[in-house]
Amino acid sequence: MEEKKAVISSRFKRVCVFCGSSSGKRNCYRDAALELGKELVSRRLDLVYGGGSVGLMGLVSQEVHRGGGHVLGIIPKTLMSKEITGETVGEVKPVADMHQRKAEMARYSDCFIALPGGYGTLEELLEVITWAQLGIHDKPVGLINVDGYYNYLLTFLDKAVDDGFIKPSQRNIVVSAPTARELVQKLEEYVPMHDGVVAKARWEAEQLELNSSLQTEIAR
Repeated sequence: MEEKKAVISSRFKRVCVFCGSSSGKRNCYRDAALELGKELVSRRLDLVYGGGSVGLMGLVSQEVHRGGGHVLGIIPKTLMSKEITGETVGEVKPVADMHQRKAEMARYSDCFIALPGGYGTLEELLEVITWAQLGIHDKPVGLINVDGYYNYLLTFLDKAVDDGFIKPSQRNIVVSAPTARELVQKLEEYVPMHDGVVAKARWEAEQLELNSSLQTEIAR
């Protein structure tokens, strides 16, 4: 008789995943999205993501939903026709624009994970890294370096450290691993390298104000 897998305890409740609205040209990207979905389910972690039903976004959201996890998709109204095709899973929260999308995704999440993706994924990833650098939040940020997909980005960060544009301690903000399981474990063990209490408090106050105006914008 096959034993049930033990649930792994976690310090997190909700994980924000940035990833492509395309599946890419290689099966390893699809496999990585499914693996991440399974890893979140095994730790009973809910998913916050960009709300699309296509590409890697669709794969990871469907896997978490299939495993019984709560899925929250946050998507600008203007992108709903482009990134949602067919039936969506979980809860979909429409917002007014890209800025509000990122703010809401960050507000609902305890950590951030990037799968492979394009400009949008990179922009979202770099913004939350910058927020951590400034002390706006102290939530762990990681990327799954699927088959070396992010090697050049990691090399760029190391070059920026060498040339004095990023402090060595701030380089540690970005956590990376080749698989979902390894990355999530590293994020569990992550310890913030800065004291961002003042900036964080100010940012959270701004988010409360933003959220109150958000509903008015959506209703228009």
